[in-house]
Amino acid sequence: MYEAVLETPLGIACIRGSDKGITEIRVSDDRALKRAIPEALRPVCEQLNEYFEGSRKIFEVPLNPEGTPFQHKVWAALLEIPYGKRISYMDLAKKLGDPKAVRAVAGANAKNPLWILIPCHRVVGADGSLTGYAGGLHRKKWLLNYESPSGQTVLFT
Repeated sequence: MYEAVLETPLGIACIRGSDKGITEIRVSDDRALKRAIPEALRPVCEQLNEYFEGSRKIFEVPLNPEGTPFQHKVWAALLEIPYGKRISYMDLAKKLGDPKAVRAVAGANAKNPLWILIPCHRVVGADGSLTGYAGGLHRKKWLLNYESPSGQTVLFT
């Protein structure tokens, strides 16, 4: 397992992965010591930098998150939400075929181990409100504003 830290506008991204793919990206306010980025993690670090520079909207690195089959199903649906778009938890549950599973979908969304790569920040409340986000609501708001051409975070399409 390889590890790297990357400074971002939202804090320190702690990245873990193997030759099979990226397994985890978490963000924190902790300070991190600069260290060499392992070769296996260079593409994801480069792509995250490109994302924050505004030149990348889609990530092209292998993903290998640990989770249940249901979580993987939800995370796959999250990958289909285009850059700059939003979807509600209810709409996501409907898209997955079970509107009654909205809480389970929200729970799987909350367990997403791949910050930004699997764009769980693009899921909002049914009324467009910002709801829970493991990285903190201030980061979710920043990401939605960053990805929105209008800078408006209450509407979704």
